[in-house]
This record gives sequence, C-alpha cells and structure tokens, in this order.
Amino acid sequence: QVQLVESGGGLVQAGGSLRLSCAASRRTVSLHAKGWFRQAPGKEREFVAAISWSGDMTYYADSVKGRFTISMVNARNTMYLQMNSLKPEDTAVYYCAARPGGYSIIAGEYDYWGQGTQVTVSS
Repeated sequence: QVQLVESGGGLVQAGGSLRLSCAASRRTVSLHAKGWFRQAPGKEREFVAAISWSGDMTYYADSVKGRFTISMVNARNTMYLQMNSLKPEDTAVYYCAARPGGYSIIAGEYDYWGQGTQVTVSS
C-alpha cells in the first residue's frame, strides 16, 4: 500500500503563491501517472494537473494553465504543485493522487489518495 501525504496549504491573498508537496511512503515509479485534484464545498472533485512518473509529460486543466506547475522529484518520492497568481476561485481542498495506468483526468480512475490540504485565497 502506498501512503500519500500532502502539505503546504494555507491562507494567501489573491495574486500570491503557494507550493504544495505530496510525499509518498515508498518509491512510486511503478505508478505511471500522478496528479493533483481539488474540491470546493458543494462541488465535484476537479482535475488540476497530472504528470508521468518520469516527469516528461505534464497536463493541466484550462483553469490553471500558465499559473500552476506540477513537478516530480523521484529521489525524494515527492510531487509538487507550484501555484502562482492565485485567485479566490482556487480556494479548495487539494488532493494528490496516483494510479498504475496512464494519464487520466477522471478522479475515480486513481487508486491512491492523500488526505488533502486546504488552500484558501482571500480577495
């Protein structure tokens, strides 16, 4: 079983930046796709970004393109989400996830999840 733990959330003003981290309990090279999702109160869980295990392919939701960057440091079993130019509509609980198959934007197709970290962006 793979354990995922997110950190780095908090309260930030609009236009500010945060970096989220997702640490895995063991090496995750066998999980060929990893990603970030978010869920706001009363909303469906939403795809944010995904990355291949080697980091050579990345994917972003239209709502975050140009503002967020996903990256992976395999030696540390850690994935990051750098969030710049934050907007109030980015407020949500952010989750990291992994799956053994290829890229997917569907939350239900991921097998492993962290506990989530709260990101709140004030106006």
